[in-house]
Amino acid sequence: MKKKLLSTTVLALTLACTTAGYAQQSQFIPEGKWRGIFSLNDGVEAPFNFEVQGKTAAQAKVYLLNAEERFEISRLKQEQDSLFIYFDQFDNELALKISGNTLKGVFRKQDGSGKPTPVSAEFNKTFRFAPVTQAPSTNITGKYDVVFKDNSGKDNNAVGIFTQTGNKLRGTFLKITGDSRYLDGVVDGNKFYLTSFIGSGITYLAGTINNNNNFNGELAGAIGNQSFTAVKNANAALPDAYKLTYLKDGYKTLDFSFPDVNGKQVSLKDDKYKNKVVILTITGSWCPNCVDEAAYLAPWFKKNKNRGIEAIAIHYERSTDPAHVKKVLGRFKQRYDIEYDQVIAGLSDKKGVAASLPALNTFLSFPTILFIDRNGNVDKVYTGYNGPATGKYHDQYVKEFNDEIDKLAGPAGSDKSKKIVSK
Repeated sequence: MKKKLLSTTVLALTLACTTAGYAQQSQFIPEGKWRGIFSLNDGVEAPFNFEVQGKTAAQAKVYLLNAEERFEISRLKQEQDSLFIYFDQFDNELALKISGNTLKGVFRKQDGSGKPTPVSAEFNKTFRFAPVTQAPSTNITGKYDVVFKDNSGKDNNAVGIFTQTGNKLRGTFLKITGDSRYLDGVVDGNKFYLTSFIGSGITYLAGTINNNNNFNGELAGAIGNQSFTAVKNANAALPDAYKLTYLKDGYKTLDFSFPDVNGKQVSLKDDKYKNKVVILTITGSWCPNCVDEAAYLAPWFKKNKNRGIEAIAIHYERSTDPAHVKKVLGRFKQRYDIEYDQVIAGLSDKKGVAASLPALNTFLSFPTILFIDRNGNVDKVYTGYNGPATGKYHDQYVKEFNDEIDKLAGPAGSDKSKKIVSK
C-alpha cells in the first residue's frame, strides 16, 4: 500500500478547453453509468461511480453513487466540448473535456483557488475498483474500535462499522463529529479499498487485514492523511453525544443576534420564537454531515411546524462576504427546501463558534443541535450527527429526536398534539 496520499480538502486548477473551430455545440455525454478516477500522489487511483440522466446539460442530472446512496447533482453546463458539473453546496466543480465516451479534466474550487486533482471518467463502466484477483482472506463484517492518527501524531477515536459480502465491502466510521458517510469498496485477499465522493472531496481508504481479523491502513480525505488501526469489538462505542457540549454554569438560555442573508437580525427574543419549541442547529453548507442533517430536518420541520415549533440554522461559512453568504445559503435553502430561518454567524472555525456563543462550554462539531423549550431554556444539546449511512445509529438518533420534541412540544393542558404528525 502506498504510504503517501494526497489530501483533497481544497482542490483547484484552471482547465483550458479549446473552443476555436467549433461552430456548433458538441454532443452531450451518453446517458447511463460512468466510472471516474481521481489521480492522487504516487500513482494512487481513487475511483468513484456516477450515473447521468438527461440528453442535454440543461436538463441532465448526475447521481453520485456510493453504496446504496444516489446523491443528486442538478447543475451542469456545456460549452462546446467542455462539461462543467457543479457541486454548489461545497463550492467545487468538475471541469471536463468531452471526447466521445470518455471525460478528462480536473476537480477544483469554483473560485479557482487551491490545488487541483486530475480526474478522468469512462462511460458504461459499472465496477468501482478494478476486478479483484484474490478471494478475501476473511470476512471483516462487524464493529471495531478505531484509532486515527493525524500528521501531528494526535489520536482520534472512532467506531468502524463494516459489512462484507464476498469481495464487496461497505462501511462507515462513527466519530463524535459525525460519520464518514457511505464508504464503498472491495476486499482483495488481505487488502481492502474504500472510497466515497459527493463533491466535497474524494475519501480514499486502503487497509491490510491481519491474521486476527483486525486491520490497519491509511485514509486520505477532507481532513488530511491519517493512519489508522482497528480492533474488532462488538461493544465499541463513543462518548454520550448529549454530554459533550452543554451550557456553562449559570446559563439556561442562549443569547445571540445574527443576520440573515438580507441583513435582518434574528434572535431567540423575537416574537416569532416566544412560547415556541425551537430547534437550533449550528451548521455550515460546506459540511457533509450538515448536508445529511438538513436532508432530515427540512422535511421534518415542514410536517411539524404547526405544533408550535420553530427552527434556526446558525451558519458558519468559509467566507462572510455578503455575496458569498447569499449564494451558498440560497443554494442550501433551495436544495433542501428549507422553510426555517438561516443566519450567518461567522467563519467555519470552532474557536469562532465558541466565541460567538459564549454560553457553550465548548464546541466540537458541525453540526451541533440544541433543543430549546417554550420558556427559552436549553433542554438538551446533541454533538455531531449520525447520518443514514450509519443504519441503526441513525434510526436511534431519529427516535431520540422525536422523543425529545414530543416531550417539549406537548405540555399538559396544551392544545398541541403530543404526537409527531409524520415521522
